[in-house]
Amino acid sequence: MAKLTINGKSYDLDVDPQTPLLWAIREQAGLTGTKYGCGIAQCGACTVHMDGEAMRSCSMVVADAEGKQITTIEGLAQGGVLTKVQQAWVDHDVPQCGYCQAGMIMAVSALLKAKPKPTDSDIDDAITNICRCGTFQQVREAIHAAAKA
Repeated sequence: MAKLTINGKSYDLDVDPQTPLLWAIREQAGLTGTKYGCGIAQCGACTVHMDGEAMRSCSMVVADAEGKQITTIEGLAQGGVLTKVQQAWVDHDVPQCGYCQAGMIMAVSALLKAKPKPTDSDIDDAITNICRCGTFQQVREAIHAAAKA
């Protein structure tokens, strides 16, 4: 039995400790906003926050997540109010298919927490998520808008 804290709620999950965190979040906790993309921590679709830092959940096992505060895309907005990053995504029409966007928003939220006014170079270094639709220009515009909000 694994005990995880996800979005401030405690979950007792009957999973093998070596289960990828992504599957525990999606299949056991029922939080499906975090997506499976590549399974090798390259694409970023599975990005969550662990103790405030962006992490790729497909390559982390449940045992390494116990005792940590995990935040998924479902845990960002509070009281139905979007975060400044989520609002910038809407305002700048970032999503196309939308599949990668939860992970991208999680990565950008962590970046802005660490660097409230990132440069283009900071964005290039920190946001390594892959968007197959190619919305990288809109992403950059939304990041700068969120930084100004």
